[in-house]
Amino acid sequence: MLVLKKKTAAILASAVSEKFGEGLLTAEEIYTMLEYPPDKSMGDIALPCFRLSRTLRRSPVQIADTLKESVSDAEFCEISSVGGYLNFKIEPTAFAKRVVSDVFSQGEKYGSPLSGVGKTVVLDYSSPNVAKPFHIGHLGTTVIGHSLKLIHEFAGYKCIGINYLGDWGTQFGKLIVAYKKWGNKELVEKGGVDELVKLYVKINNAIKDEEDASGENKHSPLADESRAEFLKLEQGEEENLALWRWFVDVSLEEYQKTYALLGIEFDSYKGESFYTDKMPAQVERLRNMGLLEIDDGASIVNLDKWNMPVCLILKRDGSTLYPTRDIAAAVYRKGEYNFDKAIYVTSAAQSLHFAQWFKVVELMGYDWHNELVHVPYGTVSINGAKLATRTGNVILLKDLFAEAMSRVYDIAKEKNPDEAKCREIAEKVGIGAVIFYYLSNNRMRDINFVMEEALAFEGNTGPYVQYTYARACSVLEKAEGEGKMTNAPLTEPEITLAKTLALFPERVESALADYEPSVITRFILDLAAAFNRFYHECKIANCEDADTRNSRIALTAATKRVLGTALHLICMQSPEKI
Repeated sequence: MLVLKKKTAAILASAVSEKFGEGLLTAEEIYTMLEYPPDKSMGDIALPCFRLSRTLRRSPVQIADTLKESVSDAEFCEISSVGGYLNFKIEPTAFAKRVVSDVFSQGEKYGSPLSGVGKTVVLDYSSPNVAKPFHIGHLGTTVIGHSLKLIHEFAGYKCIGINYLGDWGTQFGKLIVAYKKWGNKELVEKGGVDELVKLYVKINNAIKDEEDASGENKHSPLADESRAEFLKLEQGEEENLALWRWFVDVSLEEYQKTYALLGIEFDSYKGESFYTDKMPAQVERLRNMGLLEIDDGASIVNLDKWNMPVCLILKRDGSTLYPTRDIAAAVYRKGEYNFDKAIYVTSAAQSLHFAQWFKVVELMGYDWHNELVHVPYGTVSINGAKLATRTGNVILLKDLFAEAMSRVYDIAKEKNPDEAKCREIAEKVGIGAVIFYYLSNNRMRDINFVMEEALAFEGNTGPYVQYTYARACSVLEKAEGEGKMTNAPLTEPEITLAKTLALFPERVESALADYEPSVITRFILDLAAAFNRFYHECKIANCEDADTRNSRIALTAATKRVLGTALHLICMQSPEKI
């Protein structure tokens, strides 16, 4: 519909020039006014002429009546003027032929706005904390971030995916002490992150016990020892550096297994530690510009003028904080990649943090400050309860994916004796079920994760849309070809399917503009519903009339291509057989 709307806008701009004078309205201005009538019996595209009254100095009804006499196109079977609206009704056959032709000729690029050609975008997402488990709380940043990367790539951008690992901080002092006291190399190599978490929990409990036993002063020798070990790490003591590198490697090895299941690869794993030597220059710039103020010993940037709390840059002891690291990282990335956009996908709880340091970057005189974009998302709870590692109320992603794959495998095994095929289907459909469940919601919506709903295989689910794709593949396999649109008259399900296919470019533009993968997910459901209705109500490969059969096979082939592209944009695979 995007193509037809643009064509309609161009036709109308020409008509306005002819009837009312040149230069009054551009095609771009008219395009923004076009809308889809709520009552489809009136038309498929409408121009409300009320907004044109002042510019053209005519009544809306007169404008609509005048323009009606000057516009025509083969893709419209009827153009009517009703109450100040100019309504356009699609001529089904011509429209469907053009849509399917566009899908076939553009192939995998059908729907791409190509607005990012020649531009670079950096995406910071996933970014788990080293030595901690990869749980469902990380699913949002990971799949939203990767979907946005795929959508931007589809639009022509050069995309740099960055996994900004939480690989620095006082927790590593604790972990080093815990490992030296209670750790075992073989156990860590075997247990991976799970074993590191056990050590971390053990020392935290031991510190709490010491603090409780010490009375009011809450003193813990183990906490002192942990701070001392982290200081050694910061000062480059080789024994601690070697342990720290090992902890990072052990963690990454575990995370890579999850990324492999999701089909995700990153271009950079530079974490917080990479920027420790890059922060002093930014602190000095702030100081030289007179932006730093001392508040109770800490160095801050006052943001009162912008109705925000102060932005902490240095603690009282001179150590840095998250804003300092983020500013240094942004400056480095701009120099390294010369990005046109830098996107950060994190929880909505961090919105103030990003607003603060974005403003500080602006105050520092960096003219690319408006290229920084925070993409927030809502919280996740489990069966209505807030996530909490200490109480055990978390679902590890590896366990969630294993459960999803197990359930699909059991279903597939009932129909297919081929063990390897069943495992392949289980991975594609099981992982897809979880991704689709998450991305079917607007990203700002809080999600109550219910395992049974996520792994359901009926209704508007991942398995349903993947099965629809496999159904289209099966039809084409039987038809032995992709067909060709003819002049055969189209039934209502065929027209609806063609109109749905035509909406894809518009939906991609919307998802790109709003940083919202769920726009694609909703389109996938609409396309699956339209195709399944077409499949059930129309004979396709076994249709007796040759022209009708050809058109229906072509519509099926177009559906397969567009559905496959759309599934890819939300990180899902497209199995040809289920």
